Amino acid sequence: MGAPLGDYASFRSFVLDRWPGIRDVMASRSTQTNEAGRCAVLLPSLAAISASEGRPLALIEVGASAGVCLYPDRYAYSYSPGPVLEPAGGSPVPPLTCSASGDVPWPSRLPEVVSRSGVDLNPLDAENDDDTRWLEALVWPEHGFRAERLRAALGVVRADPPLLVRGDLNEHVLPLIDRAPSDAVVVVFHSAVLAYLDPAGRERFRTTMLRLAEDRARPLHWLSHEGQGTLAGVAGAMEKAPGERDGRFVLQHNGRTVARTGPHGQSIEWL
Repeated sequence: MGAPLGDYASFRSFVLDRWPGIRDVMASRSTQTNEAGRCAVLLPSLAAISASEGRPLALIEVGASAGVCLYPDRYAYSYSPGPVLEPAGGSPVPPLTCSASGDVPWPSRLPEVVSRSGVDLNPLDAENDDDTRWLEALVWPEHGFRAERLRAALGVVRADPPLLVRGDLNEHVLPLIDRAPSDAVVVVFHSAVLAYLDPAGRERFRTTMLRLAEDRARPLHWLSHEGQGTLAGVAGAMEKAPGERDGRFVLQHNGRTVARTGPHGQSIEWL
């Protein structure tokens, strides 16, 4: 809506003067933060999965928003301490920085991705100016570096759009898996998504993913990056460690907790 990023009095006047339009936005939009930085905490697991299976990746993101997290192979990374990694041709996105601790399984190179697809109740279009303005509005105003990163990541999406389908993740994840290339290892992943499902929906999704991950007829892995308490029922999933800071996320691989992370991918503590 063009609200000024200034003092409270100016912002309050803007809201009061334009309330009907602001109300319409609030009634028609939902939070769909699309943070490319989260790829920094997903990358070690993605690379390890590809290496262990000896196959390229077919990525499926549930709750994909505009899909910027479907391009972990197109971004550069700077871990501290840890490696600096980047695509052979460079990346138009500023390096994703991430502080690290613990015995993180660092990749020696970025994994190959041969398929990118996702599902969302309301997929956002990187080509649509209104959608991109909404995504920018969801970035906290003091996080200018994240807004810059978002704009660059949306350019990556526009250059090579993924397959995004509209609908409920529990209804569409299996058809997307069936469409994935047979010579690739499927990785179904999500970040800050399951809190938007009711308990029955989470339980249904958890049961489906654990069953598929255990079925070795076709290689499939499940990466969950969610807030504490979101996946109650997965053994050891979301308990808060003594003295733990509020707000950190939990990274799980096939239902097993492997790391605690910053919610926007700014840190990873391998467990």
